[in-house]
Amino acid sequence: MIDSSINPNSQQTISKPVSINGIGLHSGLDVSMKLYPAKVDYGIKFIRKDIAKNNIIEALWSNVTNTKLSTTISNKSGVSVSTIEHLMSALSGLHIDNIKIEIDGPEVPIMDGSSIKFVDLIDQTALQSLNKKRKILKVKKNIKVENNNSSVELKPNKQFSIDFEIDFPSKLINKQSCQLQLVNGNYKTDIASARTFGFERDVDMLRSNGLALGGSLDNAVVVGESKILNSDGLRFKDEFVRHKILDSIGDLYLAGAPIQGYFLGNKSGHQLNNLLLRSLFADKNNYEYI
Repeated sequence: MIDSSINPNSQQTISKPVSINGIGLHSGLDVSMKLYPAKVDYGIKFIRKDIAKNNIIEALWSNVTNTKLSTTISNKSGVSVSTIEHLMSALSGLHIDNIKIEIDGPEVPIMDGSSIKFVDLIDQTALQSLNKKRKILKVKKNIKVENNNSSVELKPNKQFSIDFEIDFPSKLINKQSCQLQLVNGNYKTDIASARTFGFERDVDMLRSNGLALGGSLDNAVVVGESKILNSDGLRFKDEFVRHKILDSIGDLYLAGAPIQGYFLGNKSGHQLNNLLLRSLFADKNNYEYI
């Protein structure tokens, strides 16, 4: 239902409210979420409806407070919302600049482990073009952040492109790489339905640490020693690296504007994605708004 007559150079929001319910991947809590249209330059804001005051959290890189297995943002009062990356990824992929997100718990619902349920939810309503141009963040210099054998990098480029490589000590994953440019709505077909994944051997350890309490075969690809445990198998041959791209698109949208640049990820995750944005914004010579 995305309207092809929409001006891609204008800021966008949704035309009417939409709702979704689900379970938090790590908290295991039931959560309801409602997305509302928002005005020009509103940005993306989460509002914790279960908290009476100081409950607005702006979806920005500078508000990221935790990157362990997901991305968490918090406001100055310490009110937070976690596992925002899949929803942020969908908003980026659908070019939504302004939206108000009301949520009645501490974690965005995981749905099926990808962002396709959020894409389908937004597809229920037409997008609304707003009377102001989109602000694009143009990368002017090479920025690179490394940690051990992982790295992320942003380079100047004519559009937003991604090149990602992973390497896991599992014969079911091994090395995978994927390169793509986000053009002509291919986010929806090539990325949105790639699910989060984990290893069967890690489940008990994660749960003993209060993580993955809501995880199941319904919302994650579970990798065993010799086979994928999900009865329906994989959605893409390289679903693992595609999901890492999905995560990165969501994390990078915390820049507060779409990025015009070339992103390279190598065995990286949420922490390095946030450190990359912090490095980018550390020097005004690194970027300009166009």
